Amino acid sequence: MKTYIMKKILLLFAGLFLFYACLNNDDQVNYGYEILPIDEYTVPASFTFGEKDTVKVKYTLLNGCYNFDNIYYEYQDTARIVAVRAIVYADENCTEMETQKEYELIVTATQREDYLFKFYKGVDANGENIFEEVVVPVN
Repeated sequence: MKTYIMKKILLLFAGLFLFYACLNNDDQVNYGYEILPIDEYTVPASFTFGEKDTVKVKYTLLNGCYNFDNIYYEYQDTARIVAVRAIVYADENCTEMETQKEYELIVTATQREDYLFKFYKGVDANGENIFEEVVVPVN
């Protein structure tokens, strides 16, 4: 009798699993992420150790399918790599208009060494990343 009940329960769960697997998932959003280059940037003349300052970056959303996600900010010793991470929606009807945006990145000077900012500018013909570098001294 116990095995009969166990078989029924197992069959019920298998049926539920199969039903769930066959549900129409057309309402799922199809998207991905893309790293966008920095068009322009503004850095302070210097940082003061322990204090906050602002680095401004301008970037372009290529069409209406692109939306700002966050700033890509990677530490490499005294260097900082800066780019923009965007969410790109696929299978959408998007406007074709490019939109330039600005982001203010708050940086706290936590190192006494000068900061080397590497602003991502895209890729070259060989697929290598291109960066524009600027040094900001720390007082």
